[in-house]
Amino acid sequence: MSSPYPLYLFGFITTLAIVILTFIIIVKSEKIRQLLLTVNHLKSALDQMDEQAKLIVRTDLELNKIQEELDKKVSGLYTLQRLSRAFASTLVFIWQAKEKRFLQSLAIGYNREDIDNIVLEIESKQNVYLKLMEQEKTLSSRTPDTTFISTEEIKRIFQVKAYCISPILPKEGAHGFIFVGTESPDNPITEGDEELIIILAQSIGQAFENARLFEATWRAQQELEKRVEQRTQELTEVVNELKRVSKRKSDFVSAVSHELRTPLTSIKGYASILLSKNLGKISDPIKERLEKINRHSDELVHMVNDLLDISRLESGRIIMKKQSCSLKELVESILDLLSVQIKQKSLNLSADIPSDLRVIVDKSQIERVFVNLIGNAIKFTPENGKITLTTQPANNFIQVNISDTGIGIPKEAQETIFEEFYRVDNPINEKVKGTGLGLSLVKNIIEAHQGSIWIKSELGAGSTFSFLLPAEDTHKG
Repeated sequence: MSSPYPLYLFGFITTLAIVILTFIIIVKSEKIRQLLLTVNHLKSALDQMDEQAKLIVRTDLELNKIQEELDKKVSGLYTLQRLSRAFASTLVFIWQAKEKRFLQSLAIGYNREDIDNIVLEIESKQNVYLKLMEQEKTLSSRTPDTTFISTEEIKRIFQVKAYCISPILPKEGAHGFIFVGTESPDNPITEGDEELIIILAQSIGQAFENARLFEATWRAQQELEKRVEQRTQELTEVVNELKRVSKRKSDFVSAVSHELRTPLTSIKGYASILLSKNLGKISDPIKERLEKINRHSDELVHMVNDLLDISRLESGRIIMKKQSCSLKELVESILDLLSVQIKQKSLNLSADIPSDLRVIVDKSQIERVFVNLIGNAIKFTPENGKITLTTQPANNFIQVNISDTGIGIPKEAQETIFEEFYRVDNPINEKVKGTGLGLSLVKNIIEAHQGSIWIKSELGAGSTFSFLLPAEDTHKG
């Protein structure tokens, strides 16, 4: 029987080897992890360096561009400095079309006597310089052109050894030419100098053009401002006149309405007395006519009252007794008042108004608004039609919408429907009499509450009248 020790020893060695290998693997894994972290860190650093390198390259390119621009400007300044030193004589002449002569506008390097002599010479040969401008020709001592004038004569006139004459040609306005010369034979006109002088002449021409456009724009602006001021004054006078006419109209309507109420009250009173039979029996034909007098008197009294209210509202003589009230309760009371008319036409009327919705209004006046608008909806909606009342918040106001499925209102009538005595031309209005004052009164009442009213409608598709009432929250605090 063999000894168990070798087996135990083998097992121990194996276990020890596994432990050692496991430890080594763990150590290696940790080193690999550290290496990966280092690699990622290096990669991040390289990415940052790459971005910095790109930024440096971009910055370098920008600096190179800036340097090039600076070099160009410095070169231009050096050139201008050299030209200013080399060309001691400079003249600019502008052609005056009205006076038909050249006007000297710039002179450098000449005294007054020399300039006067040069002006006399140019006036004696002004056709030469006009032809020079017409053909857009530049003359130079470097490339003389005797078809215009000899080089020696130009040198004599302007008292120089070398010269360049270039036309100044804006698109519109005064034309002219620039003369540049030098008295020293050691400073001849080079090709580069000639090109610079041509560019200078073009720049002067462009400057003249810009000045002309600026002046034209300025004059147009001044004229426009003058016209606007004049029109504003005229409109102000018209508005003031309209206000005066409106006041006279309101005063007239108010006076006439007051004067009408007294005889109307008398007519209605006498008709009522006769109808009461206190003065004796009356025949049926007389009774029928007295009832018509009574009914039409009521209509006239209603119209007169509406006219008076509109007049007072427009002139601000009616003081709105505003208070907080439940919009739902107000509407329900109106619907109860109009319930008979609604049932007679079998209309489906729904009012979706939250119970907690409160507005700050003159209750009696707003009741008139609802009576007029719902009454119109009932009037112009056919039997079995639908009328809907809804509300929605609108900043510090509550928007009320009264919609119907009635005959609708044509587009051309929607702009004038709120005017006094205006009635839409439709079959219903032809059958049912009215004053055309209801919507005008509604508009004035709404505006007296700092609200507004408008309409959306299509023929045959119904109408929606919307108006704003001040919400209670705007009056708190």
